[in-house]
Amino acid sequence: MAPQAKIEALLKPAAAEATSTKIADLQAQGLVTFEDAARLDAVAERYAVAVTPTMLGLIDKADPRDPIRAQFVPSALELQQSPEESADPINDAAFSPLPGLVHRYEDRVLLKVLSVCPVYCRFCFRREMVGPGGEALVGENLDQALDYIRARPQIFEVILTGGDPFMLSPRRARELTQALAAIDHVKVVRWHTRVPVVAPERVSEEFVHALRADGVATWVAIHANHPREFTPAAQDAIRCMREAGISLVSQSVLLRGVNDRLDILQDLMRGFVALGVKPYYLHHPDLAPGTGHFRLPIAEGQELMRGLRRTLTGVAQPTYVLDVPGGAFKAPLDPVYLQETEGGLQLLDGTGHWHDYKG
Repeated sequence: MAPQAKIEALLKPAAAEATSTKIADLQAQGLVTFEDAARLDAVAERYAVAVTPTMLGLIDKADPRDPIRAQFVPSALELQQSPEESADPINDAAFSPLPGLVHRYEDRVLLKVLSVCPVYCRFCFRREMVGPGGEALVGENLDQALDYIRARPQIFEVILTGGDPFMLSPRRARELTQALAAIDHVKVVRWHTRVPVVAPERVSEEFVHALRADGVATWVAIHANHPREFTPAAQDAIRCMREAGISLVSQSVLLRGVNDRLDILQDLMRGFVALGVKPYYLHHPDLAPGTGHFRLPIAEGQELMRGLRRTLTGVAQPTYVLDVPGGAFKAPLDPVYLQETEGGLQLLDGTGHWHDYKG
């Protein structure tokens, strides 16, 4: 079976309304001008394009700077690559002993289940590797990955990523969950997904049931970057998982022109918490090719985090992180709240004032 056929056999049925996957589709939607189409075809030749009907419906076509548009509609700026950018910016390859498996930290591994996504984010750090022409972790490669996990009792958690693992069919999701649950030392299975917000119709009761198995705790990390992504359908999908007893955390990327304002980040994090999703990571964008227009200085990100510390409840606070280039680890980028002085220590409060501390 050809790689593409393999992937299609694993996927859940597509939505009734078609996803836009070509520049011509976006031009027909009024999101790309005739003059820009030729340049954007060059972008689409290099990086996959897909915008779901749900996301198309959120875009304000009258606003060229619409934050949903910025995330999914290609830009000619993607053809500009700086020297520090890399096709593998967090160096997955150096930590991949087997195809589709990344073992960077001792107690957890990443399984890249398949290469396809419901949408292709224009800032994706795996943009050189994902797309409809890629392969899935199946057959002998999957067997070898499971054998690798079985042979290493230190592996406590398996993180399913890709692509987007929520693109699997319920049957394949169930088989994978049960295979991992059968490994005694694996206690947590974590799914990383964009599906609940960009294609919420795929989160069926059957699929949610497939995520759970006796012997493991199921966690789902939901990726959303703007509060408008919490459509009624997305809220229903998230509630379905929560009511099934699945633990939910969030992932967001700090993006210039999308969520680099305090009020937007406040609404985003409050939106997660209101749905029972614990804010987890706010990622500084990785050095993926053609994504420089999304990155802002870390100092600006830290200032935004100071604002969140001042204004949000503790359960709504994400950790601002950067994947260190080269793949070593995630480094927290939160502002420093502690400094040494001649008299001892000082602590910084949320209003910007330092306080002496003796303890």
